[in-house]
Amino acid sequence: MLQQLQSPTSHTRRRPLSVVLAHHEDQIRAAQKLRYKVFAEEMGARLPSREGNIDQDLFDAYCDHLLVQDDETGEVVGTYRILPPAQAKKLGSYYSDTEFDLTRLSALRPELVEIGRSCVHPDYRTGATIALLWSGLAEYMQARNYQYLIGCASVSLIDGGHLAASLYRKLAEKHLGPIEWRVFPRCPLPLAALNQKLDAEIPPLIKGYLRAGAMICGEPAWDPDFNTADLFVLLPMQKVDQRYARHFIR
Repeated sequence: MLQQLQSPTSHTRRRPLSVVLAHHEDQIRAAQKLRYKVFAEEMGARLPSREGNIDQDLFDAYCDHLLVQDDETGEVVGTYRILPPAQAKKLGSYYSDTEFDLTRLSALRPELVEIGRSCVHPDYRTGATIALLWSGLAEYMQARNYQYLIGCASVSLIDGGHLAASLYRKLAEKHLGPIEWRVFPRCPLPLAALNQKLDAEIPPLIKGYLRAGAMICGEPAWDPDFNTADLFVLLPMQKVDQRYARHFIR
């Protein structure tokens, strides 16, 4: 999931940060602890891990883990989980496959890089932290010459799903991908039973992906463990807005 980040707290820290790929198990474990703190403790998600205080699942061992670290303390304060196509093939699945039927993207699978489990420590939710994560993603894609970035963008269902349904209706008007790239939710959000006429504001994270050149590829899925509506997002790298490319690729 590409988790919507909340606003910075009043105690947001101003410390030097750097972005790296995890190279040893301790770094991955630190990212998993941060994910638990955000998803379970802050958001109340039901996580599958059998070990307390970490968020861990079968995908982790096959993924690269992008980290933002506090240079003064070494603390992991932001993370993305990245699943490249060779590892997805070895595993037999992307995470998105568990929520959507991706049959129409079969021809793209050798070039699909999936991102998910994104989160930032509450004290570091600033533009600088997000920019570091995005620059790390951009450099990862550029260095390996991958052509497509995918993921599930999550919208809270705290209101019962009406805002999520209205948001999908709004996004589908201008940002729906071509029919040959359409995906289908395995557990659909019941759009027909929800109010789709609310004035739904596009969350900043999703707005950022759309401005970069991303599209949504179908109706939202319901994720009961996180109590979210998940939108499948696809970003063809050749369509990345050049303003974003100049900003995020050093």
